[in-house]
Amino acid sequence: MRFGIVVADWNSEITHTLLEGAVKTLKGHGVSDDNIVVHHVPGTFELTLGAQWLAEYDDTDGVICLGCVIQGETPHFTYICQAVTQGITQLNLDYNIPFIFGVLTTLTQQQARERSGGIHGNKGDEAAITAIRMAALQRRMEK
Repeated sequence: MRFGIVVADWNSEITHTLLEGAVKTLKGHGVSDDNIVVHHVPGTFELTLGAQWLAEYDDTDGVICLGCVIQGETPHFTYICQAVTQGITQLNLDYNIPFIFGVLTTLTQQQARERSGGIHGNKGDEAAITAIRMAALQRRMEK
C-alpha cells in the first residue's frame, strides 16, 4: 500500500511528533519508505487542499491529515476546527480513497502534548492504523 501524509507546520512541536508516530507505525506494518509520501502545509486550515492535491497528483491508497488546533481566546479555534472537519469529510465523499482525520483539537498545549506521545499515546499512530484498516477494507470490497 502507498500512503500520503499531509502535516501542518503550525504547532510543529506537536504535529511533527504526530508525523513521526504515523511514519513509524506505517513502517512497522510493512509500508516501505518509497510508499510514504509526506507534504507539509503552513497550518491546519490548509490540510484539506494539501490532501486534495496529494490525492490528485499522487497514486495513494489513503491520505493521513495531521494537525493541531489549540483553543485560544477568540472564536478562531471553532472556525478552523469546523472548516477542517467538514473539508476532510467532503474529501472522503468526493474521492475513492480514505482521508484520515488526525487533527488534535485541544483546549491546552499540555493536552496536545499528552496526545502526541504523552500519557494518551500518539494520535499519529492511531491515524496510521486507521488509514491501513480503511485502505484494506476498500481493497476487500473492490474484489
